Amino acid sequence: MYRTALRNVLAHKGRLLMTALAIMLGTAFVAGTMVFTDTFSKAWRSQGAVSYDDVTVAVTDEDAAPKHHNQGGRAGTGQPLTEETRKAVASLPGVAEVRGVVSGFAGIADKKGALIGDGFSTTGTNYVPGADGTDPRYPLVQGRGPTDATEIALDTKTAEKGGYKIGDTIRVAVNGPVMELKLTGILYTKDPRVEVGGSLAAFDTATAQRLYLSPGRFADLDVTATPGTDQTILLAAVQQVAPHGDNITAKTGRDLAAEQEKKIDDGSSTMSNVLLAFAGISLFVSIFIIANTFTMLVAQRTRELALLRATGASRKQITLSVLVEASLVGLIGSLGGLTVGIGIGAGMQSLLNALGEANLPNGPLVIAPSTVIVSLLVGVVVTVLAALLPSLRASRIPPVAAMSSADQPATKKSLLARNIIGLLFTTLGAGGLMAGVANRSMELAGLGSAVLTVGAIVLTPLLSRPVIALVAPVLRKLFGTPAKLARENAARNPRRTAATASALTIGVTLITALTVVGASLNKIIDDSSGSGIKADYTVAMSNSSALAPEAVSLMAEVPGVTALSAERMVPLECINTEGISLVTGVNPAGFDRLVDLKVTAGSADALRQGKLIAGASYAKLHGLTVGSTLDVIYLDGARGTLTVGAVAEESMAISGLIAPDQLVGPHAVPGSGVEKVLVKGTAGATPELRQALRDATGGNPLISVKNQREVKAESQQMIATVLNIMYGLLAMSVLVAILGVINTLAMSVFERKREIGMLRAIGLDRLGVRRMIQLESLLIALIGVVIGVLLGIITASAVVQTQKTLTVVVPPVQIGFCLVAAVVIGLLAAAWPARQAARTAILGAIKSE
Repeated sequence: MYRTALRNVLAHKGRLLMTALAIMLGTAFVAGTMVFTDTFSKAWRSQGAVSYDDVTVAVTDEDAAPKHHNQGGRAGTGQPLTEETRKAVASLPGVAEVRGVVSGFAGIADKKGALIGDGFSTTGTNYVPGADGTDPRYPLVQGRGPTDATEIALDTKTAEKGGYKIGDTIRVAVNGPVMELKLTGILYTKDPRVEVGGSLAAFDTATAQRLYLSPGRFADLDVTATPGTDQTILLAAVQQVAPHGDNITAKTGRDLAAEQEKKIDDGSSTMSNVLLAFAGISLFVSIFIIANTFTMLVAQRTRELALLRATGASRKQITLSVLVEASLVGLIGSLGGLTVGIGIGAGMQSLLNALGEANLPNGPLVIAPSTVIVSLLVGVVVTVLAALLPSLRASRIPPVAAMSSADQPATKKSLLARNIIGLLFTTLGAGGLMAGVANRSMELAGLGSAVLTVGAIVLTPLLSRPVIALVAPVLRKLFGTPAKLARENAARNPRRTAATASALTIGVTLITALTVVGASLNKIIDDSSGSGIKADYTVAMSNSSALAPEAVSLMAEVPGVTALSAERMVPLECINTEGISLVTGVNPAGFDRLVDLKVTAGSADALRQGKLIAGASYAKLHGLTVGSTLDVIYLDGARGTLTVGAVAEESMAISGLIAPDQLVGPHAVPGSGVEKVLVKGTAGATPELRQALRDATGGNPLISVKNQREVKAESQQMIATVLNIMYGLLAMSVLVAILGVINTLAMSVFERKREIGMLRAIGLDRLGVRRMIQLESLLIALIGVVIGVLLGIITASAVVQTQKTLTVVVPPVQIGFCLVAAVVIGLLAAAWPARQAARTAILGAIKSE
């Protein structure tokens, strides 16, 4: 029987080709994902390990770590790390050196004023020269290190990108006006941020402290021990002399490296899980193709299998022979998928870097044993499971069937049972959707969507009838007899048609659902971005860090600016009302000209009166009304009482608590900046005003000046990018489904060889045969796409309705594109089978059995 199985695979290799290709695509996705993430993870770990090569113990001031939008402040109120601290640690036994570290963001402009590198990886640090004037952490390639506030050193890659050489003037920006510094040195660094496309600017220590912290303060102390010193013992000694406070942490270099490695592994695992989920979708789709293929093979080999039963083969042997065939096909497809997947993993990193989507660290290709085992195992197991039901059907073929080779269609009873099961799943899924919407539960709606999709797939033979009934008359009017024959062929075996269409349904359902969710998100962005804002421009840091108050003062002096307000987040603790921990400080003099203030209670002049404005929803949540008082403690320890003077409708400009900046600003975290600046000009949002605002800070490459349309477009672009990535990942499942259509049609053409010969004999020409196959393919594609589009709209609408802020939007253009795509898919999938059918020899086909 095993030899028989092998012979059958070789005899039907043409008909099994598409099945093997489907498995290959799915396993290639799995293998490529595992190779890429393993390579990515190892490269990052190798790069990250370099950061702690010379660190035995590290003491960190958490308040001094770079923050985005003043999350807890840039320079906190805890005990700082100072030069005295550094000297105290340096005096401990077993300490060879203690390096005081200061770091933050530093944007380097090229000679055209554009930012070099990614704004989130533009790093500034301090250069710490030893007795010989060089810094061992940053070896010099050319020149010397910076020694005062007028000098700077750059890493080799940044200098090369900017075309800079020793002695050039470099335009550098942190979070305020641009500085023009002399390039005194070009240095080498293994900093991972630089390796992946960032930049490194080195200042002398005093300048770095002034720019990022305060004079004499460090963000970290990196301790290097003498040989033979135990890290744990040294850590305990360091903890004794380091400041004690919630903001100070001390860890060994070994622990820091382990923590970093865990973060990298967690990040890689998350990415891998997402990609493997999409690979799982492709493999799930391939199950339909495999099951359909083996079902058709079993039907076509009815006489052969019956003869085996008649000559003594047991049912178990028949079942095993079919499963062995499936295993061989799965193994061949998996081996091909593994090979292709290794190539995908190797090329993905280079492709992303070439497209500018990511700068990934370089490293050797990692092909772990688990990748090989999982890829082969997944491919074989999926194939065997998909072929299980057809193999059981094969074992039930009676020996007497050897007298006939007729295909035995599914009985009405089997379709009735299938329809009952499908209706049960559909009812449960619909109930889950409605319950999810009623309870605003996305999880329940998601579960209902999954169950409803299963129900629709099971019901596809039933659901296909109205689609065929709707489309077939139109096709018959256009194409005549070939259309009639195509309709009859598609309806002849509804289970086969349904299995082929269902593979396409899955991918289209997910794509449509993503499209509806994306359109709904864009709708809320359209409605909210710029909502309530009358300002012409919004000025902020492109890397989401805080903007220096000095920059705000310079922009206020720009000619043509009629109103300007900086937004500053001020953390606090409210004693008499729980849940309030933040207030936004604004300029009361021009705020009402920059935002559309719709007061529902209290006075519109509340800010000018030194009182708060509360967003309506926020006020309701915390029980605030006009006249409510808040007893607060600021981070600097000061106490105060704030009074609510107005309640206003919430918008992008009005949310939470708004306060006069002169009231809360003095209590902001020392060294903190502002989140953004709203600006209104005399002549509106003119290019001249935009340029003037940029020039006010010396053309700081990290500062963005955007009008409201650009702010909206930026948010929409983020959604579009995510959707495009997901569309690309789902395209694999659609491709697998297309292979399924090709496979079904090709095997159907072989199965109906005599029928096609008879049609040719009674007058149907080659064009008619070709058109018949094309229209049959079109009907199958339309069934899959129409059901998928409807499912996608229903499930996505339910999920969207679980969110109070979202409105369901069904984009007609994108939905129309899906229907057009169905026509294209149908015609493309039919190209090869239609050609084969049209070339059928009349006499040879009629004589065939």
